[in-house]
Amino acid sequence: MTAPIVHGGGITEAAVAFGGRPEDWLDLSTGINPNPVTLPDVPIQAWHRLPDRHLLDSARRAAAKYYRSADSLPLPVPGTQSVIQLLPRLVAPGRRIAIFGPTYGEYARAFTSADFAIDEISTSDQLTPDHGLVVLVNPNNPTGRAFLPVDVVDITQRMKANGGLLLVDEAFGDTEPHLSVAAQAASHDNLIVFRSFGKFFGLAGLRLGFVIAAEPVLSAFQEWLGPWAVSGPALVMATELMGGDTKMVQSLILARKQGLEAVLRQAGLTIIGGTPLFTLIEHKRASKLHERLCRERILTRKFGYAPSWLRIGLAPDAAGDTRLADALRSAHLA
Repeated sequence: MTAPIVHGGGITEAAVAFGGRPEDWLDLSTGINPNPVTLPDVPIQAWHRLPDRHLLDSARRAAAKYYRSADSLPLPVPGTQSVIQLLPRLVAPGRRIAIFGPTYGEYARAFTSADFAIDEISTSDQLTPDHGLVVLVNPNNPTGRAFLPVDVVDITQRMKANGGLLLVDEAFGDTEPHLSVAAQAASHDNLIVFRSFGKFFGLAGLRLGFVIAAEPVLSAFQEWLGPWAVSGPALVMATELMGGDTKMVQSLILARKQGLEAVLRQAGLTIIGGTPLFTLIEHKRASKLHERLCRERILTRKFGYAPSWLRIGLAPDAAGDTRLADALRSAHLA
């Protein structure tokens, strides 16, 4: 068993280490919309009964329209983390796994725990016939590196020639829909797309995601997850929110992103990547900066494999931007 990965969002642990109550902290350690959408009304039946088939079907139709997945009806899952851990079941023993890295660490952990050999790659030229599955997070976490759909389809076809699969994690794809290959999943039986619901809508605690793929893969995931994997209330919320107008959500995220980057530039920090939901900076004393911000009750995300990086998420409002700016000003970054 490999060691657990430290992710963003650990406010309770940060408060124990640096003081204060969790509610005193400004959490900038995640890539989650800091302004959750207004929750739709959920009928009492959705709470009272096990999830009925019509709730599942409605959510799948709403997701197909929202993700523009053509004839492929996305499968609701209890967060994409739940299906990351099932991925090794799709790959024949002895084949290698390629991961475009550095990226979200749970992919490597899931395959390492299942005794697969992993190659971290940076270009598709590094793929070989030995690779049974390749993982591409697009846009990437934490760097923001992005592949255009034409290039993703090219990788899909290369993997198909060798009997391999391509997994594309579009967890941050809601804010950059032009990068999505959800529409291609129906015509490529070796292409799997993961989508996160909670990041864009600011509802990560709902634990909801979607898998877009050919029917054999969806059926396998559905069988492995078992009955009633996603709650009725989650299905109702997904149907309502994905069927509504998300333009205001998008606009607010972009405005918050502009506020964050203005603060970082004013502080003289070097921005090296990101997505609309977070920014990646590089600083020679990133670990010290992380600690200094913690002492101001501001949590950011540091990386053991890249000690000069910090990922900084969005503050919910201008007051949060000001709080970050003040903390950076007192941190003496020179």
